[in-house]
This record gives sequence, structure tokens and C-alpha cells, in this order.
Amino acid sequence: MKLAWSMLKILAAVYLLMLLLVVLFQRRLIYFPTPAPLEPVAEEFRVETRAGSQRGWVLHPDRPRAALYFGGNAEAVEHNLELFQAALPGRAVYLMPYRGYAGNPGRPSERGILEDALAAYDQLAARHRSVAVIGRSLGSSVAVQLAAQRPVERLVLVTPFDSILRLAQRQFPVFPLSLLLRDKFESWRPAPRITAPTLVLIAGRDGVVPAWSSQRLLQALGPAGPEVVEIPDAGHNDIQAYPVFSSAIAAFLGPGQE
Repeated sequence: MKLAWSMLKILAAVYLLMLLLVVLFQRRLIYFPTPAPLEPVAEEFRVETRAGSQRGWVLHPDRPRAALYFGGNAEAVEHNLELFQAALPGRAVYLMPYRGYAGNPGRPSERGILEDALAAYDQLAARHRSVAVIGRSLGSSVAVQLAAQRPVERLVLVTPFDSILRLAQRQFPVFPLSLLLRDKFESWRPAPRITAPTLVLIAGRDGVVPAWSSQRLLQALGPAGPEVVEIPDAGHNDIQAYPVFSSAIAAFLGPGQE
């Protein structure tokens, strides 16, 4: 009995320690900031935010219609410049790293990232006839929340999920994550408010976002539903390597020059 009680106390202490680690380091498990590029990669643009001046990159800034891109949690968005150069030559394309990424000031958080995204959209909307939004993985939640609050022209979601909270709860059911997690990225909540035409790109072999999570988001997007393109052989991190990825985005967003 005494041994059992001692083991129980040890297990309780380990559990409490793990809870503490979750509370203290949870954002390090969500965000993986990328370093600043060593050399100039494209024309820069700046968005002034409460965290400081955020730097991004732009292609074809003189085009009347724009597209604003948000990447994944460990994605160096500048690596997509060549892809968008080829896929969207008729649009201005803005690639926006998160605060704390690519040398930008501040530390990433859901609230801060969304504030920056709204500021970027408002700046581009004043400059262009319309703004489409593209979000990949973590960026899909940013894009959904943005599209629920602003009149985006069109919305493209790549490997999207319904909720980081739900994903985390499936992986760590022993922790009360609904109480502990600060950045929940619950895309399903604002999704029903989206009115913009929407394209969803799904990786058939996604090892990061389970199919059930993407399906929950699709259901939340409303009865009309988005246009869905599944790339059966694609994985979460290589979906952009398949030609149908670029062709689907190009066809959905159109020439953009009119």
C-alpha cells in the first residue's frame, strides 16, 4: 500500500510537471519561426503593426487585383515566389511572414498574427481593386479568420484544419487543453460567416492534418460548400510540387488583369 501511494505521488508530480511544460512552452510547439533571408529575394513591402514594421515580399505590385499569402508554421514564404510568379502573373502577389518570422519584430501569437493580417489586408485593399487570400496549413486558419471579417474577393485554403485545439486534444487527451491552450486557431467557428468563393486543396497523403479535421472545416463552410481539389499522392509538405496545385489556383483566381 505504501509503495502504491508513493508511485501515485510520483505519477501526480510527473503529470503536474508536464502540465507546467505545456503552459510554458506551448507556443514553441506551434510556431517555428524562419530566419531572415541572407540576400534580397524580391521587392519588399511593409505593414505597420503594434509589434513593429513587418516586412514581406511582393510580385507585380502594379496589377489592379491582388492576392495575399499566409504560410505554414515553419514555412519560409519567400520560397514560393517562383511558384506564384508562374501561376499568377496577372495579379499582385504579397507574401506575408508572421511576426517573429523572417527577421520580423515581435513574437508570434494567434491574436498578434491576426491583427497583422487584418492590417495587411486593409493596406492592400486601399491600393488594389480587390484582394484574394491564400492560406496554407497554419495560414489557412489565418485566412479563414480574415475572410470572415473582411470582403475578400476569393479564398484559397491549402491543407486546412478545423482547429488546432481539436488536433492537440486527439494527440494529448490526458491534458485539459481547452483550458491551457492560448492559441486555439478554431477555424470552424468563423467559417460559416465566409461568403467569398472558396477553393480547398487537400493532400491525399497528409501526415500532419488528418482527413477528419479538413472535413470538419469543409462542413463548417456552409451548405453551398467550397470547390475541393484533392491531390491523392501529395503530402502535407510537398503539395506545391504537384502541377495541379498551381493550375488549380491559377484557374480559380483567374487572370486578374482586368
